Amino acid sequence: MEVYGGGLYSSDEDPQQKDEKKKKQQREICSSGCERPKSVCLCPYLPPSPLPTATQILILLHPHELRHKLSTAPLLPKCLLNSHTLLGRRLRPGSSPLLDSLLLSPPHLRPPALFLFPGTSSHPSVDLHHWAASHYDHPPHNLVLIVFDGTWNHAREMVSASLPFLSEFATRVSLGFDERVEGASVFDSELVLRKEPFLGCVSTIEAVARALRVLERDGVEIEERLISVLRAMARFQAANLKPLKPRVKLGKKKKEMKMVCEESSQLL
Repeated sequence: MEVYGGGLYSSDEDPQQKDEKKKKQQREICSSGCERPKSVCLCPYLPPSPLPTATQILILLHPHELRHKLSTAPLLPKCLLNSHTLLGRRLRPGSSPLLDSLLLSPPHLRPPALFLFPGTSSHPSVDLHHWAASHYDHPPHNLVLIVFDGTWNHAREMVSASLPFLSEFATRVSLGFDERVEGASVFDSELVLRKEPFLGCVSTIEAVARALRVLERDGVEIEERLISVLRAMARFQAANLKPLKPRVKLGKKKKEMKMVCEESSQLL
């Protein structure tokens, strides 16, 4: 037996060894499927094989997302057979053979392409449900769905930089959102992994799931499979993080009063 800090431990109970073992387990990466730390492995929740879809999904992944632990985009190619990821900050000629083929195809022979991002006053978007309803009698073949993955600011910059290219052949569509209402945090919903800028903003995997529900014949089943993966990921995240107390927003007068009180206390 050995003594550590006043306690008795056998050699195999050394606290330092336990800490090192725990850190090693946290660093070990699952190499068989999800490529996440083994302590939060998602392989049991992934489809046995990627799900086929009539829609081609193309994800532009911001380089910063490669080091972000909560990025959901890497999971999509593991869940969907026709999901492909590009690393970059914008789409342009030469970025993707698929998109280049759309650009070069005659308009009457060109498969429809959609890029998913909320509209603005200068560049409005079409509600995805309305777009799908307008094509209900003649469902499009070889539909391409383009999605941007990054923080809100990064995604907005990526869309802005890609517009000159995408506007040549793609339609801007969006899911329901409301800029007037602040978004949810990881602890407000079992599906939200990080703070969103406004209500309706969702993770990439949820956005794709919601879109495919509308666009695919088996959309409901596909959405359920994708959401089950996201739900498991959110549960892991909630179990490993403690919620932060929101900071109280002070008005200008209250801030000035607080500064006066602090200065007065220092003088006393």
